[in-house]
Amino acid sequence: MKQSPQPHSRLRQVPARVPERKGLRRGVSLLPSLFTLANLFCGWACVVHAMRGDLTTAAPFIGFAVVLDMLDGRIARMTGTASEFGVQLDSLADLISFGMAPAVLAFQWGLTPLGRVGWAAGFLFVTAAALRLARFNIQTHTDKRYFVGMPSPSAAAVPASTVFFFPDAVQSYGQALIAMAVVLVPAMLMVSTIRFRSFKSVDLGTKRSYRGLIAMAVVFAAIAARPHEVLLLLAYTYLLSAFAEMAWVRLRGRPAPEPSSPGPSSM
Repeated sequence: MKQSPQPHSRLRQVPARVPERKGLRRGVSLLPSLFTLANLFCGWACVVHAMRGDLTTAAPFIGFAVVLDMLDGRIARMTGTASEFGVQLDSLADLISFGMAPAVLAFQWGLTPLGRVGWAAGFLFVTAAALRLARFNIQTHTDKRYFVGMPSPSAAAVPASTVFFFPDAVQSYGQALIAMAVVLVPAMLMVSTIRFRSFKSVDLGTKRSYRGLIAMAVVFAAIAARPHEVLLLLAYTYLLSAFAEMAWVRLRGRPAPEPSSPGPSSM
């Protein structure tokens, strides 16, 4: 005899609603700030090791801070947790990691023979970084293609990569003058209106972007193989790239686009 199906077998099973996990959401919102605090820690560690005279250990911390500074803003946008608090915290951390830390590092490395002049040169770098960050915070127009003035992480990378390549402290007065140029040139570029290329407009979803990924892989491999030489080359190449682009635009006779702020994450 054929049995009829049970009544409960015809009922549609509705999945239970999963309650919102507020703790997980709170953890995601804190994640960008944790990267910012790690950036701040790297700046502090650089200062501590530089004051101890351990320049070989101090210089790489600025490189670590650059990487962390690139990540915190992107993570905030990816997770939808960007906030005004995060922007201000990022600026304060950048002032330590890309203003105070490279100035102390450069002073301990090559500005000491200059006496008060070297002391003043380091202070000018810190001031330029503060002005750069303050100007960035009040700019409203955005252009993802360019930065207005040299970004503070890139400016800090110039003395940091130089010290990383030449870790021995400068002793002579003539060499100290060269060290002062290593500090003052990026400082002046930070407060200038010279346009520096930004790579934020690169879309990883396009076919052309795969070439960029391959280029980045090559750069990472080169850094792993010869970190001292490659990091120094990257820092000075970016510094000179703005002038090379200016010369190229003038040779082609095309007007340069108006400079503007690149948007909230890199300074």
